[in-house]
Amino acid sequence: MAIQFNFISSMLILLHLTRSFAKAREAGGSGGGSGGGGGGGVIDVVAKFGAKADEKTDLSKPLLDAWKEACASTSLAKIVIPKGTYFLSTATLDGPCKAPIELQVEGTMKAPADPGAFKEPKWIAFNRIENFKLSVGGVFDGQGTTAYKREGCDKHNFCGSLPINLRFDFLTNAMIQGITTKDSKQFHVNVLGCKNITFEHFTVSAPGESPNTDGIHIGRSDGVNVLNTEIKTGDDCVSIGDGSKNLVINGVTCGPGQGISIGSLGLFKNEEPVDGVIVKNCTLTNTSNGVRIKSWPGAEPGTCSNIHFEDITVTNVSSPIIIDQKYCQWNKCKINEESKVKLSNISFKNIHGTSALPEAVKIICSATLPCENVELADIEITHSGPTGPAVSQCSNVKPKVSGKQNPAACSTPVPANPTPTS
Repeated sequence: MAIQFNFISSMLILLHLTRSFAKAREAGGSGGGSGGGGGGGVIDVVAKFGAKADEKTDLSKPLLDAWKEACASTSLAKIVIPKGTYFLSTATLDGPCKAPIELQVEGTMKAPADPGAFKEPKWIAFNRIENFKLSVGGVFDGQGTTAYKREGCDKHNFCGSLPINLRFDFLTNAMIQGITTKDSKQFHVNVLGCKNITFEHFTVSAPGESPNTDGIHIGRSDGVNVLNTEIKTGDDCVSIGDGSKNLVINGVTCGPGQGISIGSLGLFKNEEPVDGVIVKNCTLTNTSNGVRIKSWPGAEPGTCSNIHFEDITVTNVSSPIIIDQKYCQWNKCKINEESKVKLSNISFKNIHGTSALPEAVKIICSATLPCENVELADIEITHSGPTGPAVSQCSNVKPKVSGKQNPAACSTPVPANPTPTS
């Protein structure tokens, strides 16, 4: 799938959403708050539902009451959370709604600091909504410091039960714009089953040592765009799971974190193919990985194809370019077996900068399902240190090579026991 086609597709998605809101405004006017099934308008959670920005009074009921009214409106409704700092225990905002709906967050919302306050692994969830916009510079503060102090996920299974700051489940035609999520106790954002959803001028902020705090995790979704976004966190800045297709990641600044990753794949039964991902114009600084595809050895079958990384700048990145089909987190895998995930049609083009380790390029493919149609073009990555210059390691792959290659492509064999990646 051509890069130009994907870029045009993402712009058409934005245009469709803009037109949806414009038509709704024309139909419903711009009046005040509406009654159920009424004419839309602006619903202020403070003025109409008595929300208090005192960091103590729970925003949950005023927000849910406002959502119920807005969702029942037959024309565009906008919910406004004014400036101030609010306490929000939890909220699930369900659709379907009768017309386009916008949540305008101007203030800061704080989650309960105690992880034990949550019965489910989510803080705020948006579910089964069409033509939705979340905007205007608000902050969602997960207050995850207490969770970060626990022992690591390798010794306990509690990490998966911690709340995710923002869940977007089964949304169609959505725009998330100008929003900040910080210090989530688990993933900051989880996107599942969505179609045509765009994150633009989005910010993720968490300490580099915060565990399992992926910036944006995408799974089983079609047409996700992450544009002009800044992510600082303790795990993958963007992680792409099975069933993801037609994704554009453009203009992302990542670091600290673990880079932009596809996978891990092949761990669970019945994983769906990953197909059509473009990562372009991104900058990664002081991350443990750059652009990466990872799959588990042994385990389950799958496919990953039409993946393109282009115009990437790396600064002091430990593994700038990596395909790792021996990914083995916490040593919980069949390391002596081969991955059953087939990788094909993958390109790395115009990637330049500095590597924190000598292994600037590491392409470790499956011996039973070698990578097919891998391209390395215009690679310029240097390393300075006592262990020598940058190297390029390859196994079970014969890449197409063009343009400048520093280090020389596939000039170094992969060691018997390669350095594990995080």
